[in-house]
Amino acid sequence: MEIIDLRSDTVTQPTPAMREAMAKAQVGDDVYGEDPTINRLQEMAAEMLGKEAGLFIPSGTMGNLAAILAHCNRGDEIILGHMAHTFLYEAGGIAAVGGIHPRTIPNQADGTLLLDDIREAIRPRDSHFPITRLITLENTHNRCGGAVLSVEYTQAVADIARAHDLSLHLDGARIFNAAAALDVDVVDLVAPVDSITFCLSKALCAPVGSVLCGSREFISRAHRMRKQLGGGMRQAGILAAAGIVALQEIVPRLVEDHLRARTLAQGLGSVAGVIPDTRQPPSNMVYLTLREDVSLDAQAVAEELRKHNVLVGVVSKRSFRLVTHYWIDDKAIHTAVEAFEKVLENYS
Repeated sequence: MEIIDLRSDTVTQPTPAMREAMAKAQVGDDVYGEDPTINRLQEMAAEMLGKEAGLFIPSGTMGNLAAILAHCNRGDEIILGHMAHTFLYEAGGIAAVGGIHPRTIPNQADGTLLLDDIREAIRPRDSHFPITRLITLENTHNRCGGAVLSVEYTQAVADIARAHDLSLHLDGARIFNAAAALDVDVVDLVAPVDSITFCLSKALCAPVGSVLCGSREFISRAHRMRKQLGGGMRQAGILAAAGIVALQEIVPRLVEDHLRARTLAQGLGSVAGVIPDTRQPPSNMVYLTLREDVSLDAQAVAEELRKHNVLVGVVSKRSFRLVTHYWIDDKAIHTAVEAFEKVLENYS
């Protein structure tokens, strides 16, 4: 029986068109800048985001780290949310590798940082303090339910950054999901930021890679950081070819994943034993919590669901994250809801 994997959109397999493009990809030595397929992907990504240049990078974590290293010096400080992926899930790389100090402020439920909190976190110039150099945002915001940051909010944060001579970096791992959810041009959504990294290997279905975009001067610095981090690849056009297909064919259909996430949330809202955070998830993530009268914890429920060939992400003792993507169709949504019903009917 087919496995329905809702743990993450990182589990996506490359599409048939991607596999064909990878097999036929022209390649060269990318460290020399001679891989034509990587060069095409970088140019395409930069153009789509309205930036001057792009840089193909093995992962989003490396992309964020290379960006922050390119913006900051050792001993500098960055402002970011306490629920930010860079703070929680990137192994402390900015501090361990870059010697850069994270100044966390609370994320709101909608993924934003309060503007006054940002202003208050900016250090005065004093020899006792690290130098505030960078603000980072995340869009969509993973741990805030796939929340989407608006054009207006991003611009407001950028205005604060400019007023204090700071840079603004966006962890845009799922930025095309954000643009689809808002029904805006992604260029407008990222116009205020100085740099952005987005993932090809999550909702966009490519097997490997992210792209970091910004000014040519910034990308030149980031290119050096990528090399220092071991991210210089050779004939990696085979990977970039899948990224090109992702930008051409997967980006336009992301709204389908969002609609299925809403169908999933609404279906689960009718299941005794679980409570979705919302029946109108903003993008492709559904967060839900077990009711107090359910005797099993989330891990035990996940193990029972696995017996029904449904895989879900456990995010705490009583809660889950389910993520829709290219390989989750309407039938899979129906089957997942039925599996929750069958598992929970005897435990609530």
